[in-house]
Amino acid sequence: MTQIFLGIDAGSVSTKAVAMSPAGEILASSYLPTGGDPLTAANQALAEVKQQIDGGILGIAVTGSARELVGEKLSATIIKNEITCQALAAAHLVPDAKTVIEIGGQDSKLIIIRDGLVCDFAMNTVCAAGTGSFLEHQARRLGLSVEEFAALALESHSPIKVTGRCTVFAESDMIHAQQTGSKPADIIYGLCLALVRNFVADAGRNRPIEPLIVFQGGVAKNAGMVKAFKEKLGVEIIVPPAPELSGALGAVLLLKRDLEHNKSRHFQGTVGLK
Repeated sequence: MTQIFLGIDAGSVSTKAVAMSPAGEILASSYLPTGGDPLTAANQALAEVKQQIDGGILGIAVTGSARELVGEKLSATIIKNEITCQALAAAHLVPDAKTVIEIGGQDSKLIIIRDGLVCDFAMNTVCAAGTGSFLEHQARRLGLSVEEFAALALESHSPIKVTGRCTVFAESDMIHAQQTGSKPADIIYGLCLALVRNFVADAGRNRPIEPLIVFQGGVAKNAGMVKAFKEKLGVEIIVPPAPELSGALGAVLLLKRDLEHNKSRHFQGTVGLK
């Protein structure tokens, strides 16, 4: 039977799970909507991983906004904050990374890394503008899938001006642009640029945003947002494979490192919530 480490990112909007072998190979993963019930979502994510691989559990690490709740129910080996896990994932995937941009469903983070260690960070949780939930809402309002929404942004030639500091004002600007005949592509990319300006002015205020820059979280799959960050910052933006799994990846890497240094520790929990 294969021995595996498990990492879970119990987020407010989505729940992710990653299974890793002792050799550091990703063996299985799961990505599910949290749906307001992190315990059920975590249980379903674990079930999906178990369907993909039959293995003995060496330990479980939990991160994300619901980490304490889920971690307690699982008797997790490690419960760790998102900043540490996102930074560890970025440093693992891009060893020379200096800046991590992580945008999830409900918040966004800027993490400054030097020599593989977090030296500063900032979170924006005050306004939903710039988060995955807001972008999904705007895609639905325009009758588009998230994939169509992102693809259209790349077709823009004259992006409109959008107020990005507030979701209400941003949506108002977009509606006005629709009513005055602006092209959907220009509206969407104008929104992407506004959200990037908001992120840089808020989380990035008085902080050095230097390359190499790694963009993680589900929003990193939005090519329009990647293009907007590149345009605003004037440098290449690195999007790792499966950026939506970065939190869970960081958690499982931390767990693996911890257990390799503490071989006497054993997993005492259950794979599945009671």
